[in-house]
Amino acid sequence: MSVVSINELREKLLNNQGRLIGLDLGTKTIGVALGDPHTRIVSPFLTINRTKLKHDLQALHKIIRDYKVKGVILGLPLNMDGTEGKRCQATRQFARDFLNFFDIPLCFWDERLTTQAALNDVDEMHLTSCHKNQAIDALAASYILKKCIAVLVDHS
Repeated sequence: MSVVSINELREKLLNNQGRLIGLDLGTKTIGVALGDPHTRIVSPFLTINRTKLKHDLQALHKIIRDYKVKGVILGLPLNMDGTEGKRCQATRQFARDFLNFFDIPLCFWDERLTTQAALNDVDEMHLTSCHKNQAIDALAASYILKKCIAVLVDHS
């Protein structure tokens, strides 16, 4: 499989609805959000502590297999002016590695301001700092996935 556009993802899901996951890729963690099988509801799911690429992909494989995931939305960390920097390069490399391991569609989605939105929400939750960091990444992934699903559903 390869990187697909939102329109290609929509076409792939029309006949075979299934779960999507959203990923917020960081240098130390991967925030994961999980959509429901009808592509309507999104929930922050978990945060994977990154180690080696092989282990990161194995952790994602378990989620993809266990929850019958049909597509992945990977946050693309664009600069505020819309240009791509070093984090985008690292994210695109992760996508290439991911697609060598998995045979499901992957779509990039602009993740600007998702971490800030997650920070604002987490501040209201009164969590310990350890739990805040875990919650921020999964929440950011859920914002990425929610924005993408809104476009998918709006144009169905």
